[in-house]
Amino acid sequence: MTKTAGKTKAVAYLRTSSAANVGADRDSDKRQRAACNAFARRAGYEIVDEFYDAAVSGADPIETRPGFSALLDRIESNGVRVVVVEDASRFARALVTQELGILALIERGVTVLTSSGDDLCHTEDEFKIAMRQIAGTFAQLEKTRLVRKLRAARERKRATGQKVEGRKSHAELNPGLVALARRLHRKDRQGNRRSLRNIAAELAAQGHVSAAGTALSPSIVRSLTSR
Repeated sequence: MTKTAGKTKAVAYLRTSSAANVGADRDSDKRQRAACNAFARRAGYEIVDEFYDAAVSGADPIETRPGFSALLDRIESNGVRVVVVEDASRFARALVTQELGILALIERGVTVLTSSGDDLCHTEDEFKIAMRQIAGTFAQLEKTRLVRKLRAARERKRATGQKVEGRKSHAELNPGLVALARRLHRKDRQGNRRSLRNIAAELAAQGHVSAAGTALSPSIVRSLTSR
């Protein structure tokens, strides 16, 4: 967990379920924010960011929520490993959707705390434990299905002769460089051919150099001139 001046950093997650509850004249988000901040002060946490899904139904899949997606991005980028919510219903009213959201955070090593101090990541409720196991199984199944669909799409594309994966060739990245290198590599009227180093020097003179600003290596020139 990340700490600053003795306090553990945390982020807050808020959600309102309908447009009628969103706006300056409504207090759902204010109530949730106040509850999260009050808990953080009592428990020694510092809330450094807030993620809010406004007018998002509790039945909406957790992975489609922009606020929750932004929360996951923040967690993965800056090391914060504590999320504070008003209560479990902020993830969803439906238990399955609720457990999927908590599971997504558990998989990232995150602790989810409610404003009353409950740790949603740890439970002795056999039903919830089973629900998380089932949710994890279906999440893995969906990943496997996606991988298979992508593989099938690549195979169909490959069957047409198109390149579908791997590093792009020089011809794809810089066809002008390849054409020039091959022209320089041709034999002259006497049947002589430039060395790879001489070709690299000529390419450098015309502005074709490596990322470091030096002449291309003979091995790269060889790859440029091979057909």
